[in-house]
Amino acid sequence: MFLGFNIDAWITIITVLSMFTVLLVTKLRTDLVFLGAIAILFVTGVLNAKEAFSGFSSTSVVVIGVLFIVVAGLMHTGVLQWIVKNLLGQPNSYSKAVVRLMLPVAALSSFLSNTTVVALFVNIVKMWSKKLNISPSKLLIPLSYASGMGGVCTLIGTPPNLIISGLYAEHTGTAMNILTTTIPGLFCLFVGVLSIIAMRKLLPERKAPEGAFESTGEYTLELRVPSDNPYIGQTLGEAGLYHVNGGSLLELYHFDDVLSPISEDEPIMGGDHLVYAGQIDELIEMAEKHQLVSADHHVFTMSELDMSRQLRTAYVNFGSKLIGKTIGGTAFERENNLVLAAVARRGERINQAPRQVVLQAGDTLLFLCPKNININTSSLTSDLCFFDSDDVPNIGRGTLVSTTIMILMVVLSALNVMPLLQCAFLAAIAMLAFRCCTPTQAMKSINGEILMVFAGSVVLGLAIQKTGIAERLAFGILDVCGTNPLVVMTAICFVGTFITEFISNTAAGAMFFPIMYQAAEKLGYEPFPFLVALMVSVSSSFATPIGSPTHMLVYGPGGYRFSDFMRIGLLMNIIILAANILIVNIIYPLTPLH
Repeated sequence: MFLGFNIDAWITIITVLSMFTVLLVTKLRTDLVFLGAIAILFVTGVLNAKEAFSGFSSTSVVVIGVLFIVVAGLMHTGVLQWIVKNLLGQPNSYSKAVVRLMLPVAALSSFLSNTTVVALFVNIVKMWSKKLNISPSKLLIPLSYASGMGGVCTLIGTPPNLIISGLYAEHTGTAMNILTTTIPGLFCLFVGVLSIIAMRKLLPERKAPEGAFESTGEYTLELRVPSDNPYIGQTLGEAGLYHVNGGSLLELYHFDDVLSPISEDEPIMGGDHLVYAGQIDELIEMAEKHQLVSADHHVFTMSELDMSRQLRTAYVNFGSKLIGKTIGGTAFERENNLVLAAVARRGERINQAPRQVVLQAGDTLLFLCPKNININTSSLTSDLCFFDSDDVPNIGRGTLVSTTIMILMVVLSALNVMPLLQCAFLAAIAMLAFRCCTPTQAMKSINGEILMVFAGSVVLGLAIQKTGIAERLAFGILDVCGTNPLVVMTAICFVGTFITEFISNTAAGAMFFPIMYQAAEKLGYEPFPFLVALMVSVSSSFATPIGSPTHMLVYGPGGYRFSDFMRIGLLMNIIILAANILIVNIIYPLTPLH
């Protein structure tokens, strides 16, 4: 024993701390980190085989997997798109705009994936903000915050609620109602909306990144290589026509052949057409220097380049392997059949050759790509987030059917007619039976990485409890905070809110569950209200863009800087924590254990 912990406890502590460190400082996939942590606990004997893999059979994890199919049915029948189109309206002030935006987003996020809802709203908010003459950066942070606060309002709205309620049911044999967190969540949402309106000056006013691309057509130039050009026979790289100042080479026409993307080793022939995008003055200067002449089309729009291609805007994800690299230094374009046309950062177009820009998280990239490109491949989605998808389903019979299925699932669960897991299974089967989504779409909707994180969170929580760490930490908190239950609840929720700024809220919920549960029992109180407060706190990450996947989704489109979230987020953390503790203790008064 050392400091009150046995060897198994120390192995668990080191594993958990190492996992935190790896998640913070590396770009490794989260699911692989969690899987590695489980493997260490199993191999070292901290957990037996049944315990190590118990997360994969956990009711809460299975519910999450089944709900992916339900959400797929809502997506592919256009339910979300209809809501987006019909709810925002034309408010005449910023305050009204915030209310009109945050309330429907929160309502949708109460039942659907926060990430899905935000991804659907991003483009809508950008267009809407132009109509309202409001900078998108003033609305995109509230969009992300609303999705997080709305997710808290039901047990199925956010993964930590499912994890914590599932663990509570396993410990007590009593299942929480699906609407357990509704009143606390709505109160915190109400406080949050008022806080954002009051602190609107803390929200940055940034230029939208795609604004840098609005006049891209003016920067596109087609040049022809005359038959007496001295560079004929040389490669593009040797002639200095591949890397040019203020622009990039998009396409090369060898007679009837169109080469895209292009290698710098491609030889130059008489009659070749070279298509560049960039700063028109520098491109013209380059053309004169290399004795290139104007093609039939002198300056034209990108839409005229190739009718089989289109412009797509993407944002560099946090954790992308492209960060710190240049597109020109990788095989990314060739592997994905994309051509990089321009790069913008914080709303300003970068004037150097796009392929030579060292990329940062949140950079906006303009690509020329085939119209039928699949932007949902794992190689693309791990590095980039595309928001200009044309895949918008038609509103019709399926819209009404999927909506009815969703409502029935929630009502049956809320009234305790049957458990949530059975309701979710029936809803998923109904979505397939009524063709709201195809089996292929349903299977593609199931995110294995997220399920792995959820399962790993359950296992780590079990290890923390089994080895006595939770009990020891609970005693430590009691020693510091005394025996006042409100002080203990607030202290654990505060630490949970801080931790969830850096790791997934699912992981924070699973790890803090045993600590909160043990602390409540040591104080002699029923753990239920303590755990409701924990649910709200681990989903209240407002101060860093890495605190939530939804923050990452709006980071690029809003042209934000890392510090933009901290300016308003730190105050939001404190305000929502206070609102959380207040309302939970009003709705669920502390009850001594019998």
